[in-house]
Amino acid sequence: MTSDRAIINILEEQVNTYKRLLDLLEEERQCLVSINAEKIEEISKVKDTVVMRLRLLEEERIRLMKKFAEDNGILNGINLDDLGRHTGNGAFSELRSRMLSILQNIDEMNKVNSILIDRSLRYIKTTASFFHSFTTQHIPQTTGVLLSKET
Repeated sequence: MTSDRAIINILEEQVNTYKRLLDLLEEERQCLVSINAEKIEEISKVKDTVVMRLRLLEEERIRLMKKFAEDNGILNGINLDDLGRHTGNGAFSELRSRMLSILQNIDEMNKVNSILIDRSLRYIKTTASFFHSFTTQHIPQTTGVLLSKET
């Protein structure tokens, strides 16, 4: 029988990893504001690793919950609230609430960072157009040597 403790351990690990992702998003926001491209690239690589870890944790959580449901004769599937009621363990509801709160914060932070990135891209495009307007007026469009024939 799969113990509810194993599921709680996975949930706690998920909560901690989501907190790590939220911290990375906050750090990314600060780098976007200060226009620190190198640090943003580093953070992006770390975020990829954290997201991969979250996928693996989620797969393990789903596997453990299915196993728990099978072992306890639950046919309709089970969610964290059901698991808490079935086991009498309030930790499931508490972990669910913490996870939902962190996920909402992550969503909000992603929206803010997305706006900052869009504004940065718009600024770069405007700047590039500005410089392009100077180069097209002063640089001839043709290259090569013009030869004339004298008779």
